[in-house]
Amino acid sequence: MTSNWQRFFTAERPLSVRRGRGPGDLSLIVMESEDGPRLSLWDAGRGTVRPLSELTSGDLAQAVLTSDGERILALHDDNGSEVGHVHATALDGGDSRDLTRDLPPYTLRGIDVAGRADRAVITCAAEDGFSLWLLRTDGSAKPNLLFRSPHEAWNGLVSADGTRACIDTTDHNPGVRRFAVTVVDTGTGKVLGCLTDGPEAPVRAVRFSPVPGDDRILVTTERTGFARPSVWRPTQNTRIDIEAPHVRGDLVPLDWSEDATRILVVHVDGGIHRVMEANLESGALRLLDHPPGAYFEPDVADAHCHQWASHYGPGRTLRLLHQRFDSPLRVLRVDSPGSAPVPQLFPQLDLGGVPCASKAIRSADGTYVQMWWARPRRTQGPVPLVLHLHGGPNLVTVDRYDPAAQSWLDNGVAYASLNYRGSVTFGRRFREGFMPAIGDRELEDIEASVRWLVAEGVADPDKVFVTGASYGGFLSLLSVGRLPGLFTGALAHVPMADWLVGYEDMNPALRAAWSSFFGARPEDGPERFVRASPITYVADVVAPVWINQGTHDTRTTPKQVRDYEEVLRAAGGDVVVDWYSGGHETTGRAKALGEMSRMLDLVHAALRQEPWGQGLL
Repeated sequence: MTSNWQRFFTAERPLSVRRGRGPGDLSLIVMESEDGPRLSLWDAGRGTVRPLSELTSGDLAQAVLTSDGERILALHDDNGSEVGHVHATALDGGDSRDLTRDLPPYTLRGIDVAGRADRAVITCAAEDGFSLWLLRTDGSAKPNLLFRSPHEAWNGLVSADGTRACIDTTDHNPGVRRFAVTVVDTGTGKVLGCLTDGPEAPVRAVRFSPVPGDDRILVTTERTGFARPSVWRPTQNTRIDIEAPHVRGDLVPLDWSEDATRILVVHVDGGIHRVMEANLESGALRLLDHPPGAYFEPDVADAHCHQWASHYGPGRTLRLLHQRFDSPLRVLRVDSPGSAPVPQLFPQLDLGGVPCASKAIRSADGTYVQMWWARPRRTQGPVPLVLHLHGGPNLVTVDRYDPAAQSWLDNGVAYASLNYRGSVTFGRRFREGFMPAIGDRELEDIEASVRWLVAEGVADPDKVFVTGASYGGFLSLLSVGRLPGLFTGALAHVPMADWLVGYEDMNPALRAAWSSFFGARPEDGPERFVRASPITYVADVVAPVWINQGTHDTRTTPKQVRDYEEVLRAAGGDVVVDWYSGGHETTGRAKALGEMSRMLDLVHAALRQEPWGQGLL
């Protein structure tokens, strides 16, 4: 069977469109290129797109525009290590200033720009804890410390006029990742208020009102167990809640309209996105007319809450960022209530891909988990299958374009991607359902999904492979150790293989998170970390294992991967580790294409019953 599957990787496609906070209608477009993300400046008012080809350094995927539209702010680190300093760089790539040169290196856990002032806030995680800093975006003043805590604190935001800032904090309930929103005065650092819905219901900030002088904050709360929008005015301690008792599932707020009278939300039920607009005066929800697909993708452990997200344009116009498994991201415009969305930016590419369907699978204890799946075209009966597991764990696979998924399908391999317990947008109980026995519930969900795919005649039970990156890579290794015989091979990208060794080496932001998830630090409960570690089960591994690991990764660090490789090989296992120079993320079309080619070769070798450790190095 011949395939030109490379077309799914080589097609030009955007990764994100992030509107600037300033008065102009400017947006940063993040495009995939041969060697990593590249930026363009979209001036929607003028209808122009200007490639910023001179900008080549920093974490461009997380970059933001300053309010004047003259510079970008981005973290500059060491070879993808995610530890460094935020720089302000001119759009021509010339003048670049370290805005925090007097601070020790840090991991960025939030960045936001004031829309009507030359100010920004950054949230830093370092050895001394979590902190919120106010910056002058032109570098004319030293950073001003607004908040510091030894406990997890993420997602700092700043008001339109730069006079208020907020940060998601856990001081009210240390050691548990259920946030409250703390607001401070940027002039004095004084805490003006803290919004909490108690120890069970987290609250997270989304955005300050875009209107200067309006200190209201759009937040998401889970008092019902599912996400709901709320608007909080901290100076008066009043709030407006969109309860929506008739809506089942999460109702995720994304953005304010420019006049701060309406809110863009996405209803997520069983993984399916339905875009709505909430009127703050009446509390009414209006369902928008739009094609099926995904309209945002959460990213709770980075500088932004979402990898990409739909948002408002000028006035009350809406920009719907839309994609599907078989169709890359495009921008649709909605001009008025009730009008149908029309294409605004990027054509809808027809690459001959296969759409994925959503299925609810019943796990061992009766919990339903959601899975995307597809058969290759022109196939009948069971075929080889790859099961994908997303990272996180508090992330989710949405119905968005995936060149790897399409490549598997184009090569006659069925594909499925499981939203196991720990995934977001399925409510609080589901999101926290993997704790504190890390791995146990996820393995039940994984096994249930494979059993269903086999029972439905999609997958050949003797030809099922498991793959994933980060936490998904960890679960891939754990699966072949604790579920021996279920998988024909594991393809793990930047996995955690030994939690005890990995905890010692990972960056401080991650240590705080994992002590929360495990409910203990290694010195307090080492048995939990040992039980969850794939290295504990190497004697039971019968499937071949491939690991793809970065040399400068500070999340899933190199040493614990080397240890796993050594121990598994000593136990007689078939293991191959490919090393690349970089951090936790695969960047660039060329690298992604090479990794896909490598995985296809390995799967085909396994189907021929050839060992991975021989002849494929």
